[in-house]
Amino acid sequence: MTEFVSDRQIFERVIRDLVPQVERQLWIATADIKDMYTEHPGKGRKMIPFLEVLADLIARGVEVRLIHAKEPGPAFREDFDKYPLLIDGLERMLCPRVHFKCVICDSKIAYLGSANLTGAGMGAKSVKRRNFENGILTDSAALLTPLIEQFDAVWRGDHCVACDRKKHCNDCPMV
Repeated sequence: MTEFVSDRQIFERVIRDLVPQVERQLWIATADIKDMYTEHPGKGRKMIPFLEVLADLIARGVEVRLIHAKEPGPAFREDFDKYPLLIDGLERMLCPRVHFKCVICDSKIAYLGSANLTGAGMGAKSVKRRNFENGILTDSAALLTPLIEQFDAVWRGDHCVACDRKKHCNDCPMV
C-alpha cells in the first residue's frame, strides 16, 4: 500500500489513527515542532495534547524517538511538563540541519512528506487555518528501508563529523 495523503488526511490517517496503535517503536523527524492537539484515542472527539498520546505510548513500553531542528515554543514546553514520563522516556535529538519530515510506525508503515509536527502542518487545525501539505503513506519496503536508514544515520550522528553546524547542536556526539 502506497497512497497520497494531504491536509486533513494526514491528521486523520497518521496522527489520529496510526500513531496511537504503535506497538514497538515510533520515530518522528520534523524541522518544526509545536504544541498540537488530537482526538483522544478511544474517547471520541475529546481533544488532548499530542504529547499525551506520546506519554501513553511510552507507558506501554513503546520506544519513541523525536528528531527536530529547533527548540519548541513555550506552549509545547508547558504541555511537555505535564507528562513526567516524557522527561526520561521520550528520546529527543536536536539537529539544526534536519528538514525531512516523517513518522515511522513499528518500521512497518510510514508517512513522509512536507508536514512539520505542528497542528497547521499535520492538518489538525480548521480548514481556514491549516497548511496545504502532502505526503505519502506507505508500507513499501522500497520506501521504508531508505527512510529508516536516513533517520537512523542522523540519530547515530553519522553526519556530525563533517557538519559545519556542530557548535549549534547540543546533541551532536562530536561536540
